[in-house]
Amino acid sequence: MAATTAFLTGVIEGFYGRPWSHESRLAYADYLARLGLSCYLYCPKSDPYLRKAWQEDWSPGAWADLTVLAQTYRQRGLDFGLGLSPFELYKSYGAAEKKHLQAKLSRLNELNAPLLAILFDDMPGDVEDLGARQAEIVADVQAWSSASKIIVCPTYYSFDPVLEKFFGQMPDRYWPQLGEQLPADVDVFWTGNAVCSERITRADIEGIVSALGRPVVLWDNYPVNDGAIRSRHLYLEPLSDRERLPTDLVAGHFCNPMNQACLSLPALTGLSDLYSESTKDGECSKGMLRAVVGEQVLGLLQQHGAEFANLGLDEMTEQRRRELTALYEHETGDAAAEVAGWLRGEYTFDPACLTD
Repeated sequence: MAATTAFLTGVIEGFYGRPWSHESRLAYADYLARLGLSCYLYCPKSDPYLRKAWQEDWSPGAWADLTVLAQTYRQRGLDFGLGLSPFELYKSYGAAEKKHLQAKLSRLNELNAPLLAILFDDMPGDVEDLGARQAEIVADVQAWSSASKIIVCPTYYSFDPVLEKFFGQMPDRYWPQLGEQLPADVDVFWTGNAVCSERITRADIEGIVSALGRPVVLWDNYPVNDGAIRSRHLYLEPLSDRERLPTDLVAGHFCNPMNQACLSLPALTGLSDLYSESTKDGECSKGMLRAVVGEQVLGLLQQHGAEFANLGLDEMTEQRRRELTALYEHETGDAAAEVAGWLRGEYTFDPACLTD
């Protein structure tokens, strides 16, 4: 069950708030394939069975949906995976906790998914020898998991000081300790110099690669809009201001999309154009957008994109919001419906998201 590509590119559904529908997740198998991207990681913060209730099992219906997702991506030749956040497991990791973790991994193995992410993000980190404790957990995960590629998100996944503000002071030598003690073939997620980085350059990445002693996989928080501020905006421009870096620095690149699945596609064309040989001239990704979003709605998004990104809901007058809502309600398709829903305030901020 080896991953189909050595360099992983795709989507990580890793945001807070309103999750994507099962239908949207299925549709992304086609979208990613057409964009020349290779992976989908399922780890919405709203799924309790991946996070605070990780020791419990999904309902039969939810598990059936995950099974269908894994099968659909496998049939399209894409790599599917889940992101497990065993909440604060590193604070107490004895025989009972190991038994629970092994049972959870046994369940996940039934999906035959080639990717598995172990996510220690957005939880307290001021714990002595945090890196060593997390590396111990990951070593056990690797021994018990059938996934062919494991990626870890550290508690401190950026140089951004906001992480210490909310999750405590980072222990001394956290990154070197984690890098030294993780299994050699495990990758590490990194968001850049900030939680939501405006740009990512070679110089930005060289520092963390030196500290970890291994390349990173980019968890790119664009166009994600789940924070208190960002949820009031839509980001419709293609991903930009990223360098295509050598594999001794970057081993993969995932984008964390918006709560609006269809409206995230314009941003993902930038990821496609950065890495995919089949879409590097940009015409293939533009053609996919026209087919999925529709010419009329795509034209409206281009017309209003700057307004949605820069002004957002809070800077619009009530009259302007009503005008735009009526305009998009008149159009058909998922993209138009997502804009109209956002304008009506249906994508509310989840206060569990602390790092806007």
